[in-house]
Formats: sequence, C-alpha cells, structure tokens
Amino acid sequence: VLVLLTDTAGLFTANPRTDPTATLIEHVDEVTPALEAAAGAVGSARGSGGMASKLRAAKIASWSGVRAVIAGSVSPSALLDAVAGKPGTGTHVAAHDHWLSARKLWIAFAGDSEGVLRVDEGAKRALIERGVSLLPAGVTGTSGAFEVGDLVEIAGPDGRSFARGVSRASASEAAAVLGRRSADLPEGAVTLLVHRDDLVLLP
Repeated sequence: VLVLLTDTAGLFTANPRTDPTATLIEHVDEVTPALEAAAGAVGSARGSGGMASKLRAAKIASWSGVRAVIAGSVSPSALLDAVAGKPGTGTHVAAHDHWLSARKLWIAFAGDSEGVLRVDEGAKRALIERGVSLLPAGVTGTSGAFEVGDLVEIAGPDGRSFARGVSRASASEAAAVLGRRSADLPEGAVTLLVHRDDLVLLP
C-alpha cells in the first residue's frame, strides 16, 4: 500500500478551502482524466506539488497493482488507519487487477511525449480492440519534432489522446509515409510507426 499524507482529509469533489459544499471522495476505482482535472494543480504552502501530483502517484501505484491512500496527516493514527483501510480515512484508490509492466508504466506515465500521431477511426479501433501495431496507413497527421525512440501521443479523429508509444520514426519520416499502405511504400521507407510492444492504451 502507498500512503500519501497531506494537509487535507483526502481528495474532495471541489476545493474544500473555497467551496463549503465539497465532500470527501472515499473510494476511487479508476483515476479518470475528469478526476485529475478536478484535483487541480495548486498545492498549499506546506504541501508538495498539490493534490494533482498525489493523485498521479496514486494512479501509477494502482496500475502497478498497489492500493493507494491519500489521507490527512492531522490524526496521530493516520498512517495506521490508512494501511488498515479504515473507512473514513482519506481517499482509497483501488489497485488494478491487470498490471502494467515497468516499461509500459514508463511509457504511460513517466516520460514526456515529444509529439502526436493522429489516426483515423479504423486505426483507433484496431489499436484498442485488436492490440495491433500502428502502421502508416491509419495515420492522418503528425505534430511535434519527435525523433526515433521518442514518446508520442496517439490521438483519434476527435483530437483526444487515447494511447502513448515509442516512435520508430522521426516526425519527418512519419509525415512522408502517413496514410500510405505498406505495399505502396518505397524501399527503405518506414513501414511501422509504433510497435504494439511499445504502445500503451491510456487508462
């Protein structure tokens, strides 16, 4: 179990310092983008990085198969209560049944992405449902100045990122082959942009 002690009782539905209607969120099954946005990014004078950074740490722990608790540090028994899973002790973030490997944890959460590969709906569906590699044919556009080996976001037609991966092409190489089938590519051209072993669907 990962216990993150802070100067508030845990994660709230709103900022408890400014919103009297804010209530404590006692249990989280999945750390969603909406939940992360609600956590904000501003810490207190005594805090370290704010609630957003604590929630991010809890999300990484969850995808490592580790239960996490964000709890207030005021009570002398806060640490023991959090470890014991005592109800009312902060926000408990459940551990996932399916864990990510250390490499895929790094791809999903730790590294900074250097660009974006935009894909069509067919490619998005294939990546999500069939777990395939990303080929040039399904890519509709690129942005950023990434190089071979850099992390890139993979975004759907709506512009929202749904995956991250390690690029096997530079931005210029990807732009030169996007939308083209493997059979139509010239000899020596990049035929695979992100291998499925280097690709993680974002939770």
